[in-house]
Amino acid sequence: MKVIDKIRAAAAAGDSNGGDSSSNNKVVFSFEFFPPKTDDGVDNLFERMDRMVSHNPSFCDITWGAGGSTADLTLDIANKMQNIICVETMMHLTCTNMPVEKIDHALETIKSNGIQNVLALRGDPPHGQDKFVQIQGGLACALDLVKHIRSKYGDYFGITVAGYPEAHPDVIGSDGFATLEDYHKDLAYLKQKVDAGADLIVTQLFYDTDIFLKFVNDCRQIGINCPIVPGIMPINNYKGFIRMAGFCKTKIPAEVTAALEPIKDNEEAVRAYGIHLGTEMCKKILAHGIKTLHLYTLNMEKSALAILMNLGLIEESKITRPLPWRPPTNVFRVKEDVRPIFWLIVQRAT
Repeated sequence: MKVIDKIRAAAAAGDSNGGDSSSNNKVVFSFEFFPPKTDDGVDNLFERMDRMVSHNPSFCDITWGAGGSTADLTLDIANKMQNIICVETMMHLTCTNMPVEKIDHALETIKSNGIQNVLALRGDPPHGQDKFVQIQGGLACALDLVKHIRSKYGDYFGITVAGYPEAHPDVIGSDGFATLEDYHKDLAYLKQKVDAGADLIVTQLFYDTDIFLKFVNDCRQIGINCPIVPGIMPINNYKGFIRMAGFCKTKIPAEVTAALEPIKDNEEAVRAYGIHLGTEMCKKILAHGIKTLHLYTLNMEKSALAILMNLGLIEESKITRPLPWRPPTNVFRVKEDVRPIFWLIVQRAT
């Protein structure tokens, strides 16, 4: 199923309940993961993912390594997410080092595995390079990728694109800000991606909620009407937070710096503050009528789940699985309602 359809269905369900802003069934949340570097890491990721999916996220996505470095692993993880973990899966796909033939191989592979969701990105420069360079036979940008997917695959895929509340890092200057002109150019480019066929926007991480809310309003002012999902990255440790914020050129509010500086060497305290900050950010976003949350987990579960529990969106004691297996999410298998034979064998053996 397309993620955009799940978001619309959740919004319709909330409206049918009288638009009660406290109604949890109107809020949808999702998780992002990345491919680990080792086999043990992959095994651990699936164990963690299985626990997190028990809380019924609307979807989970898996990243595409820089320069296509994890292409095969990403395709394999995406297949297992959709067909073994049984969670609606969105796969990132980038243009970096990807001739059109490789792009189509990836798209045909996930289509054959019943996956209907793609996050279309230009991608970061290859390792060791400062700037993105279009390869021969490849695509130049995310807009080209959206156009290619729509022209070749029609409406089969739900296409998500990235939005940048502070503008794309490429146009953020050494002072930490984009010019007003560059910011509006970035918004116009985002609208081009939506007009070309993208039906959902997920944002870059941010820590100033007012910047995100202004971005949403600015998008609406120029006619971008699709759902805009805020990307929330919990602070798990100080060094990782500083590194990621620097890489993404994300503004760190003064009050966040002031709160972290005295505790930066106490990892437990930093994590607790990160949960508090993430919770307060999400509360403010939800209070403004945005009922979607996307959590960048960095393959860790505790902070993301703690934030959702603080918001009342999940309860640890109420993980339900009405069947001994999860209903399939593969678009070709959604009508299955029979008990898998392997489960019967296990039950008889015990």
